[in-house]
Amino acid sequence: MSIEEGVDLKKRRFLTVGTAVVGAIGAGFAAVPFIASWNPSERAKALGAPEEADITNLEPGALLRVKWRGKVCWVVNRTEQNIADLKTLTDKLADPNSEVPQQPPYAQNETRSIKPEYAVLVGICTHLGCSPTYRPEVAPADLGDDWKGGFFCPCHGSSFDLAGRVYKAVPAPTNLVVPPHQYLSENVILIGVDGGAV
Repeated sequence: MSIEEGVDLKKRRFLTVGTAVVGAIGAGFAAVPFIASWNPSERAKALGAPEEADITNLEPGALLRVKWRGKVCWVVNRTEQNIADLKTLTDKLADPNSEVPQQPPYAQNETRSIKPEYAVLVGICTHLGCSPTYRPEVAPADLGDDWKGGFFCPCHGSSFDLAGRVYKAVPAPTNLVVPPHQYLSENVILIGVDGGAV
């Protein structure tokens, strides 16, 4: 082997290693924006952000609508009579004990809530995604003498009680969804953050 062949070999190795290093750096620069594009946009982050519901002026029997993740959420201030009526509906409901996980663990109770007087529900029917109407009146002519207030879906006739539990023999297969939520104070509910029971 001559000296010239040894020098060429060293140059060749240097050029090969140098090319590999430059290629790796270039691939890194190309990969950064590509991987960054996987992150959600600012608009998407805003859509998924938690929403506050101020219930200061929410009177007993009233409903407050809050938009969270592009969905309508309801906060209902149930009266003492509404809460008492929930116990009388068990035999008419498909899932009275909320065994299908449509709510966080802290809302898997008779009222499906952290505080019995406030129901926090996603206002979308679990049948085909229509928005049920709030029907707080007792025994209206169109819903019958057994109706003690709740939600009625006009699209296909599904009905839910004031805890969002679905009645038997209706198209909706499950209870209304209870979103994750927590109380920031006595009068402010943060929807979209799972804070657990107080």
